[in-house]
Amino acid sequence: MMKLSRDVAGPCLAPGGSVVAVGAFDGLHRGHQALLNEVRERAQALDCTPIVVSFEPLPRAFFSKEPVPRLSSVREKLLGFAAAGMEHTLLMRFNRALTAMSAEDFIQRVLVERLNVREVWVGADFRFGHKRAGDVAMLERIGAERGFVARTMPAVLLEGERVSASRVRALLAAGNFGGATPLLGRPFVIEGKVEYGKQLGRTLGFPTANIHLRERVTPVHGIFAVRVGLGESACNWPGVASLGTRPTVNEVLEPLLEVHLFDFEGDLYGQRMAVEFVAKLRDEMKFDGLDALKAQMSHDARSAREILGMNPVLIGE
Repeated sequence: MMKLSRDVAGPCLAPGGSVVAVGAFDGLHRGHQALLNEVRERAQALDCTPIVVSFEPLPRAFFSKEPVPRLSSVREKLLGFAAAGMEHTLLMRFNRALTAMSAEDFIQRVLVERLNVREVWVGADFRFGHKRAGDVAMLERIGAERGFVARTMPAVLLEGERVSASRVRALLAAGNFGGATPLLGRPFVIEGKVEYGKQLGRTLGFPTANIHLRERVTPVHGIFAVRVGLGESACNWPGVASLGTRPTVNEVLEPLLEVHLFDFEGDLYGQRMAVEFVAKLRDEMKFDGLDALKAQMSHDARSAREILGMNPVLIGE
């Protein structure tokens, strides 16, 4: 089982030495996966501990004055690290104290003292420390003095373009889930625990399972055809979903993911649910009353059933 630490201070996490990956790792796309695979293999070769260093909140979100969309929740990211074979994650609190730490102190306190690093792997454009003064050249220079090696991972290309989190976010925001899937190496999924809502959907004939996203900002908004996984099961239950702020009823300010599972009977409250986004049907919009909303929901359900290979005629009969 992967271990998790949060603080700079503390005992050495790898007395026998470590191979370390450092980065934000939002979305754990194919570029991230290639880096983590290299770290795992190098740790095995050197008989060291594979460790990943990441940051929460994401550095770009910390410095931004506007909400910044992200591809994965903290939980999803940690599960991805574990699946990639990392034995320990140092999930550093990205706060003013950390931004004030010099690049040299980051190397000494985090990489050398906390992690006993033998190799550190980063992207070629990696910058770190106060005012982003640290770079790969600094890691190489100080590593030669302190007994570790700095290595960079070549960019992973798909159709001649670099795989990046920003590229994935742009595709998802445009509703191009088919284009995002090869970059991620998997379909785009949001997972969470089903919570109680206002049960308005039930009164309109479309009961929904609700996931409250709270502070998380996603690059996707609107109405979607989806497939759902319940508990540990694969995402194979068809449904239609809304992700947004429900402008017609104006009841939520934070994003809410509402999923109507087709032909499903049962109680989902408290269960974990994974929602795979298959196709975008339309943007969120405000309707003149609940009757107009219900009519559009019926139309959306028909469209989703057709996209998912179901019989659209069943809706409304």
